[in-house]
Amino acid sequence: MPHPLPADLLLRGSLITLRRKCGKPSCHCAKDAPHETPALSISVRNVTQIVTLRREDLAQVRKALRRYQQALAELDRTALSGITLLRRLRRSAGRARRR
Repeated sequence: MPHPLPADLLLRGSLITLRRKCGKPSCHCAKDAPHETPALSISVRNVTQIVTLRREDLAQVRKALRRYQQALAELDRTALSGITLLRRLRRSAGRARRR
């Protein structure tokens, strides 16, 4: 039995759908639509990695991707606040030296 995904999981990447034909001449994919498998695509050190997913994991993976985007946005906001503070402190220090 597969393990459930942790509720606080963070994931980076993109959800994609892998499409392929299995090669069996009698299979529906030989004439119709190919087989589809959901997957997570992620680039690690400029190398694309693919993790195939179970359909029942899709909702949790989407939530984990959203949590990552939210965490990244919060980190950006914090970093921008730090830049604003640094500029303010530099201006104050410059004014103090001119006096």
